[in-house]
Amino acid sequence: MAQREGPTILQRRFGAELRRMRESTGMSASAAAEALSTDRTTISNIESGRFGISEARLRRFATIYACDNPALVDALATMTGGRKKGWWDEYRGKIPPEFLDVSELEGFAERMRTVQTAHLPALFQTEEYARALFNLLDPPLSRLEVELRVAHRLARRARIAVDAVPYVGVIHEAALRMQVGGRKAARRQIGQLLEGSEWDSVTLLVIPFSAGEFPMMGESVLYVEGKGGQLDTAHMGSPAGAIFIDVPESLAVVRSGMDANERVALSAVESRDLIRSIRQEL
Repeated sequence: MAQREGPTILQRRFGAELRRMRESTGMSASAAAEALSTDRTTISNIESGRFGISEARLRRFATIYACDNPALVDALATMTGGRKKGWWDEYRGKIPPEFLDVSELEGFAERMRTVQTAHLPALFQTEEYARALFNLLDPPLSRLEVELRVAHRLARRARIAVDAVPYVGVIHEAALRMQVGGRKAARRQIGQLLEGSEWDSVTLLVIPFSAGEFPMMGESVLYVEGKGGQLDTAHMGSPAGAIFIDVPESLAVVRSGMDANERVALSAVESRDLIRSIRQEL
């Protein structure tokens, strides 16, 4: 099997799940290699996402590891074989890999949740808003790279606008009131957010200033629920780069924080009313 150059986030996640499956039995990589009639290096490459495997071989791994979670095995089976190219692949080598990883996660999602406290959710950003954000980066990006990133961001919206993937987004009032790109651009941006809030698959919740402190203050979080309720992944923004979380215990902490934020936020109707009032002030 050929070794992959730079495995994607889902390929790495697939390998990590196989490693966890093996470790849960207390089986060493060497013992697994012997049971599967291969070598330890191959096991290592599979678990790091550098090698892919067929569905039949995945199920053999699951049998040897005595996996008692058929839903997980079925979810992993959808990730076997040759990787289907996604729309984001046209940007490969042109924008940072983490941008493509986020798109791939969204393409795999059965449900998405986000928390935004300083910026509006990427899936609802207008061209003007996204361009203004990318123009703030230091060191500055070339005009071509800014436009590539803007085009990529706008294309991501199809997951909720066209595919109607269920989405719950929590936004702090501060993000709504920042006039990114100027007053007119901010008004158009709020208008687009309001339009999106009317889509059947979308729920937008606002945490008002009056709520005071709240969990995950200052965080930017995307939580992707995977196939069949399995293989959830969280993406958290960081000045040092993206952080992807797939460890079950850590995911439970992220979910707890997001649940708490949703309890603090206004209802969907109240949130829409507040968004409308902010737009009228612009």
